[in-house]
Amino acid sequence: MLLQLQEEKLRRISRRKIQTYYPDEGDLRRELYPKHMEFFKAGDLFRERCFMAANRIGKTEGAGGYETALHLTGNYPDWWEGARFDAPVKFWAAGKTNETTRDIVQNKLFGDVKGSGSTKRVSGTGLIEGDLIGDISWKAGVSDLIDKVEIKHASGGFSLLGLKSYQQGRGAFEGTEQDGIWLDEEPPMEIYGECLIRTATTEGLIYMTFTPLDGMTETVLQFIPKGMKLK
Repeated sequence: MLLQLQEEKLRRISRRKIQTYYPDEGDLRRELYPKHMEFFKAGDLFRERCFMAANRIGKTEGAGGYETALHLTGNYPDWWEGARFDAPVKFWAAGKTNETTRDIVQNKLFGDVKGSGSTKRVSGTGLIEGDLIGDISWKAGVSDLIDKVEIKHASGGFSLLGLKSYQQGRGAFEGTEQDGIWLDEEPPMEIYGECLIRTATTEGLIYMTFTPLDGMTETVLQFIPKGMKLK
């Protein structure tokens, strides 16, 4: 009986990963992440943002994924100074290819995929608490990639997240209004432009997290302050 209780406790902790992020004290305390805090806070002032930095510094999980999870659930921490949504939202999250969207973006948000067929599900060990994950529809033709998923919002009702990839082309980003879009890895300018249109009516958020591996592209130059001297 005791072993079962311990296992259940560990299971619940693993499905509430986001609660371990940016504490007041300790080795991972917020004050050690000033750039992340600046990025979050800027969301209350600017509709478009870019977290452009080196690899392995927490852009995807600690910035883009973390903020997206907060907007979808409405469970903002007390210290949060960024943009807020008081009701369920419609969001997109996208990566470069179908596979990277599945293996990086989807995995960071929801954890691993378990089972197959009608029993397929996600582990709920990602940034979105497992108990808040609702109905999932899976993308046809791509193994284990979510198409759309419902997430319970703190105000009641469900937010809706759609997963996409730049590989699908501009056409996949046409059509519907969105409250926010998270783009992980640098998008082609035509896709970024389409995302601007999708969030224009809602005055929604667009934020990108990437390392500029392709140099001074048109997308990168959109976020370099005028007059900056490049070395």
